[in-house]
Amino acid sequence: MSENLEIEFKTLLTESDYQAICQLYQLGEQDFHSQTNIYFDNQTSDLKEKQMGLRIRLLPTYAELTLKSPAKEGLLETTDKLTLSQAQDFLLKDSLPTFGAVYDFLKNASIDCRTLKSIGKLTTKRAEFSIEEGLLALDESWYGHAHDYELELEVADYAVGKKQFEHLLSRLSISYQPAKNKIQRMLEEKN
Repeated sequence: MSENLEIEFKTLLTESDYQAICQLYQLGEQDFHSQTNIYFDNQTSDLKEKQMGLRIRLLPTYAELTLKSPAKEGLLETTDKLTLSQAQDFLLKDSLPTFGAVYDFLKNASIDCRTLKSIGKLTTKRAEFSIEEGLLALDESWYGHAHDYELELEVADYAVGKKQFEHLLSRLSISYQPAKNKIQRMLEEKN
């Protein structure tokens, strides 16, 4: 189990901006990994109403169950690590663990874990690495019939990070294009 505060800034990218960033940082296929997020909520959208997001993320060698909840600045991420076989079993049953830190958090928020079902998925090809400004993630994502590119900068301090993000966009000659969270984009594409 881990808990951490996530403070990140993001922008959607054009395909040409994405390719230019890949060239600038000399990123090749070996620098990217694939991850699939399966998102959960219940029929009354309790998580959405509480501005929370819940996902199982399938990575090449393991999986994570992560709940994102609002914090004063950024989002609080509560994560339980799962084996790939555990995650596949939960996904096959369209259920979630009834143990762990995520379960405890949901229980304390009066959300019955047994009512939560998968509501959609999004697959991302991601390169992630540290730069002077913070942790940079370069994403190409597919969900439903949609396909997009995104740059995320994860930082330790909101005020400083905002300035660093703006400086990074200026340095890269990229125009800011607001990017909703991946779960929001996936849900909007479904509807």
